Amino acid sequence: MQRRLWCGTAALLAFAAVGCGTGDDGPGATAATGGAGGAGYPVEVTDCEGGKTTFTAAPEKIVTSNASSLELLLRLGVGDKVVGTGFPPAKGALPAELDAPAQRVKVLSDSVIPKEKLLGSGADLYIDTFASVNRGGHGMGDVPTEKEFEAVGIRHVYLKSTACAGSAKGPVTDLGKVTEDIRTLGAITGTSAKATALVDAMDRKVGAVRKAVGQTPEKDRPTYFLFDYDAGTKQPIAVCNRQIANAVISLAGARNVFADCDATFKPVGWEDVVAADPDWIQLAVRNRGSAAATEKAYDEARAWLRGNAATSGLKAVKEDRFLRIGSEVTTIAGVRNADTVHRIAATLYPGKVRADR
Repeated sequence: MQRRLWCGTAALLAFAAVGCGTGDDGPGATAATGGAGGAGYPVEVTDCEGGKTTFTAAPEKIVTSNASSLELLLRLGVGDKVVGTGFPPAKGALPAELDAPAQRVKVLSDSVIPKEKLLGSGADLYIDTFASVNRGGHGMGDVPTEKEFEAVGIRHVYLKSTACAGSAKGPVTDLGKVTEDIRTLGAITGTSAKATALVDAMDRKVGAVRKAVGQTPEKDRPTYFLFDYDAGTKQPIAVCNRQIANAVISLAGARNVFADCDATFKPVGWEDVVAADPDWIQLAVRNRGSAAATEKAYDEARAWLRGNAATSGLKAVKEDRFLRIGSEVTTIAGVRNADTVHRIAATLYPGKVRADR
């Protein structure tokens, strides 16, 4: 059974339920705040609509909705507290130091965790990456209500950088909501020092890129199209300005050709891509679990663009201006977004950003 890393790209679920976008949050969207309790507790967090959840101690049994929140918990050093996940990562999809512990986590579902299984998981915390429609649930399948979570002792919190796209106030152009999520998880799990270290490292990396290319006039920035090959080739899926990838592209000094789209993802036509005629195209394939298999997928994506009558004449295709960067590290909020900002900038501005940093 293949295990997949999911939440960012468009096929199957991404735009069917508001889901997996990123943006500024709505009312009550503040970071976790600690009180006078021991070791930083109590900690209070809010959801997209301002509903509050309070923690008086670190959770002991955590279930994650997908691999994005699982990866963050592993990076915070509390992977041993994770008792189950949905949308698990494929073997080899995460960095080597995270892969083995990720594979040991119990898989509750290869997709959305069924309601009964989630409620019966024994968890005291469920971290939800998907879109919040209201306080009673989210748009991803048949999920428990907040009262049902409360009845079995499960506190329900969201990764707001991905779940709160519906209340975004404007285009997402920075990683502020991602780093807020990391700090929030750190506060909840009692690992604030580790969260701060992760955020500081991201800020340094992105800050160096912004210093190098941030003053480039908008008209001089190359245009950029993220080609989600795994979402299918019949109709391209645009990454819009509420998706975290828009921030990644913008911070790297490029112009997302679909930045005028006020959504997370949106089906478009190849004629729209041709009209945009991007300077660069990212071959955004999902990690296949091995370097060789993933490179083969990149080759296939490139060959399709070169062989398709509608796209073979694009500037980026004719000049072979392709970036081989996975979809997960671009469209899923996490620590590796900062690495992707650097990789894109180093390709587009080789005289200003060194690839080996």
